[in-house]
Amino acid sequence: MLRQINIRFTSLSIAFLVLLSMTLIACSDDSSSEPEVITKEVEVIKEVEVVKEVPADPGSLVLYSGRSEKLVGPVVEQFEAVTGIDVQVKYGKTFPVALMILEEGDKSPADIYWAQDPGGLGFMSAEGRLSKLPSNISDLAYDWAKPKDGLWVGLSGRARTLVHTATIADSDLPSSLEDLTNPKWKGKIGWAPTNSSFQTMITGMRAAWGEEKTRQWLTDVQANEPIVYPKNTPQVAAAAEEEISIGMVNHYYLHRFIADQGDTFNARNLYLNDGGPGSLIMVAGAGIVNTASNKENAEKFLKFMLSPVAQQYFTGQVYEYPVVDGVKVHQFLNTIGDMTIPDLSMEDLSDLEGTQAILKELGILF
Repeated sequence: MLRQINIRFTSLSIAFLVLLSMTLIACSDDSSSEPEVITKEVEVIKEVEVVKEVPADPGSLVLYSGRSEKLVGPVVEQFEAVTGIDVQVKYGKTFPVALMILEEGDKSPADIYWAQDPGGLGFMSAEGRLSKLPSNISDLAYDWAKPKDGLWVGLSGRARTLVHTATIADSDLPSSLEDLTNPKWKGKIGWAPTNSSFQTMITGMRAAWGEEKTRQWLTDVQANEPIVYPKNTPQVAAAAEEEISIGMVNHYYLHRFIADQGDTFNARNLYLNDGGPGSLIMVAGAGIVNTASNKENAEKFLKFMLSPVAQQYFTGQVYEYPVVDGVKVHQFLNTIGDMTIPDLSMEDLSDLEGTQAILKELGILF
């Protein structure tokens, strides 16, 4: 947007000669005398108006991100470069970042809340801290990547998988999450109960299986003495080093290792095809905070993240799934159409607090 500035200034015109045809003929008895021509210099003042176009200040944006700087920092910088908008980012974990916004109340500087999973976004929606998005933003994403209430939108897709040591025979691998309760996996399983993606999977499990069956599964897996990890990445490394046989992770962590170390990396993903919560497709998404002071720039940010440029970044660099049409999926990834995923909505994945309460009750989360 350009700002028009009118500059009006006055200058002395170039001194020019005005020839006055004032010929004074002297009255004389000598009829042969020449007429006298008198020339006068006249100063003329001229007013000129100049119009100058000056770029308007694009403004700023405050982003609270539950996604790590390593993953999304480059695409945020792309947005800044394209728009000129100054983005100030506060990075953290999905749920603590949400709590921070609640604690700040109406004085929160956050314009955008970007979560790793639907659980954090559902929590913010339930607290009334997200504004309804205009249709020209929400309509860009696939139906499976957004809630029905339009309070937030998915920006990239992530599949739950079981990462396993590559040397395990296919016939020995589990076919469902229920198989992980088999005593043969005792001491060979990894999980990350504090990780929001794991908690979202359990939230989906509660919706698909019910509370009782979910509690029993958690109890039975716990009896198999799983090794606890802080997040997904060390589970992938542990599977490759045969510290564990199986870990419960999101699909893309393995691909980063393979991209770095090659196909000889000793781990592979198992996509469960039973249609249960272990084959869940989740999204990382974002919404506009209801107290945002830079709402227009917040909308520009979401539109950019749903553009082909940003979506290609998510699949090409982060190995996640695009959530809009017309973007080619990375060759490492299984196509979503080939996977058997549970029939769960984004709303089914929103009760993160209920899941945390169960995990604490069972002594899995402290």
